[in-house]
This record gives sequence, structure tokens and C-alpha cells, in this order.
Amino acid sequence: MVNKNVFVACDTSNINEIKKIINYTKTNKLKIIPKFGLQFFYSKNGRAFLQKFKKDYWLDLKINDIPQTALSAIDSLKDLKRCKYITVHVSGGLEMLKAITKKTKKINKNLKVLGVTVLTSLNNKSLREIGHTKTVEQLVLKQAGLIKKSGAAGIVCSAQEAKIVRKKYKSLFIVTPGIRLPGDDANDQSRIMTPVDAFKNKVSGIVMGRSLVKGNIKNNIKRLINHLNQ
Repeated sequence: MVNKNVFVACDTSNINEIKKIINYTKTNKLKIIPKFGLQFFYSKNGRAFLQKFKKDYWLDLKINDIPQTALSAIDSLKDLKRCKYITVHVSGGLEMLKAITKKTKKINKNLKVLGVTVLTSLNNKSLREIGHTKTVEQLVLKQAGLIKKSGAAGIVCSAQEAKIVRKKYKSLFIVTPGIRLPGDDANDQSRIMTPVDAFKNKVSGIVMGRSLVKGNIKNNIKRLINHLNQ
């Protein structure tokens, strides 16, 4: 089980809370990797903390802009040596994906680009409201093709689409947010799944936030380990 990647969402701007999450999620039974998003990165001390951080982490910035601006954003992160994963929105287009993938290989050979597809808070109704005519599944599969074509390392999609993505693109690193332990609230997520079912869909890693960090973190980690041992 130690080879299972579990990304813990460090969604706070409080440094002490961040340290608590990192310390309390330590276990030799799972590969736990912290994920830092916009809230922490944009906070007063967030970037400085990451610059000195000594372990691998995921920087979930969901970059989405014209290629040159996106490249400049990536270039500004080159001092963050332990950043192992960076997210970009596939909706930025193939040329942006290609440019970012090429750039990251030059500034940090260990940095992997993950393409964000349809957010797990959205569903088919949400897509229609935005103006899409494809279903979530159709759109994610289309976007997965762009990720593969760009040379990016992986994809971020819900576990519900992971099975069809894995079937067509076997080498992609597939990470799935919207993961909840049995009985936990869905909150603002629409397309959720349990860790066991996600890994059955052959995901490479899962993202867990509130199911792990809300309440007693150490007990939540035990719940996760017991759940995965079913």
C-alpha cells in the first residue's frame, strides 16, 4: 500500500496549520505528498515557506493564460526546487500546454506538468451553463488527448472519468480530486468517489482535503489506512 500516492490538500493560509497537517499526516504506510493551492501560495508567507520547504510537493496553481504569460509564470517558479508537480488548465489550449511542458523540462527536470480538466465541482448541467455541448466524460477524454499530445506528464480529473482515460492513455499520471471517505459530506464537490473505488479505477494518486484535515487528522489517517486495507 505504501506505493499509493495520497496528496493532502493544505488549504489554509495559516503556517502553523500547514505544519500541523504535514506532521500529523506522516505515515510509513502511504506515500503522502502535500498539495499547496492558491490560498496558501498567495498568502503573505506562503511562497517564502515553499522556497525553504525540504520535501517534494504539488503546487496547484492551475495556470491558464496565453502561452507567453504562462511561460513567464513558470519561469518565476524556478527557485522552488522541491516542487514536483504543477497544474495548468487544459482550457488554455494545446500550444500553452506544449510551451509549459517544454519550459519545465529546462528549468527543473523533476517537475511534472499536470493538466486540469473539468473541475470536480462541475457536472453536465454546469457545462451546459458555461456553453459546452459535450458531457463531462466526453470533454475530459478530449482534453486527455491534448495532454497526451503536449507531452505533459499527467491529468487531473475526477475518479469517475479515470477509468476511460486510463483505458485509452495508459501512460498518463492520473490524479483525482473529489475523494471522500465513506460517510463524509460531499460539500461543494459534484463528482466524488471513495479512495478504494478510485484506486480500482487505476488512478495514480488521489487528492484528499476535508476528509483528512477536518477534525482529528491522525484519526482520519487511520480511517484512510483501514479503508484501503478492505
